[in-house]
Amino acid sequence: MAFSVRPTRRLLRILGRSVRAIALIATIGWGALAIHFELPGSPGVVISTLAVWCLVGGIALLAPLWQRARPHLALAARCSFVIALVTLVAWWQGLTPRNDRDWAPDVARQLSYEREGDRVTLHDVRDFEWHTPETATPHWETREYDLSQLDRVDMIVSYWMGPAIAHTLISFGFDDGRHLTFSVEIRRERDETFSISGGFFKQFEVNLIAADENDILRLRSNVRGEDVYLYNVGLSPAARRELFLAYLDEADRLRAAPAFYNTLTSNCTTIVFDMVDKIVPGLPRDIRLILSGYLPAYVYDIGGLDSSHPLEFLRQRGHINPRARQIPYNAGSEAFSRAIRDGVPVADGETVHAPSP
Repeated sequence: MAFSVRPTRRLLRILGRSVRAIALIATIGWGALAIHFELPGSPGVVISTLAVWCLVGGIALLAPLWQRARPHLALAARCSFVIALVTLVAWWQGLTPRNDRDWAPDVARQLSYEREGDRVTLHDVRDFEWHTPETATPHWETREYDLSQLDRVDMIVSYWMGPAIAHTLISFGFDDGRHLTFSVEIRRERDETFSISGGFFKQFEVNLIAADENDILRLRSNVRGEDVYLYNVGLSPAARRELFLAYLDEADRLRAAPAFYNTLTSNCTTIVFDMVDKIVPGLPRDIRLILSGYLPAYVYDIGGLDSSHPLEFLRQRGHINPRARQIPYNAGSEAFSRAIRDGVPVADGETVHAPSP
């Protein structure tokens, strides 16, 4: 019995040390990235702080090697790291989102509105004319919509980094032929560019953009060259209205209480899911809500798309790029919206549901 217990204890000690080392390395890595993305000051200040953090963390990581020979030194190393970690976490927790930064022009304004019954007046609807992915002629408009004329909802997924990652947009169509697209986007400062890693480290706030399709979809399909797919979603008239109003509520919330974007938990897909989940309760959580490139398959599986055709057929018909490129900007919004929907199957009414267990 003694022979079998000793190796087991030794193995458990080795395993415990390995787990602690991995946790410590992960903590050091998190701290380094937090400092890199969020510490204010000159590059020299950031580099110096990174160096001190990594040095303290590295010494703490090596402390077990001299635990027996120099226990006081090992204890001092661990205490130094704990003090540094507490300081770092306190600073991190003190970072708060804001609405008053020097924003990039395309996210500089926030949507606001007034509502009287079915009539809504939206302020700061974006209708930019894009010349390159970085330059545009800006237009911010005030528009009026009648919710009683709301007759369709479309989901658009725009692939910008492989098959698993896409940006999700929701477009509302009205009886008069107009369409309005809502997009949950990072709110970049003027000198910032998007970073997936930065999205985990409070680098960006969230903004809700309401935009003309001739702006926000053309930008992706024609100017950036992303692959863009449009799917008609089956929602009842009441659910369509509730979803539209949910976007307006989200705009109110972000104006009153700015929020940080998070690549994993608070992004263009998860925020939309949270809104839809309140309208159609019981929808299942799924990895495809994070790997948003596979979101159409998720919506198809819960009955949200035209079930009379295979998903691949809907995908082929929903690829808007060839049609979008045939319509010049000056043809107007309605011409662009009609063209990108040519041949796209329409879902059958009230089809989105929570699957039975």
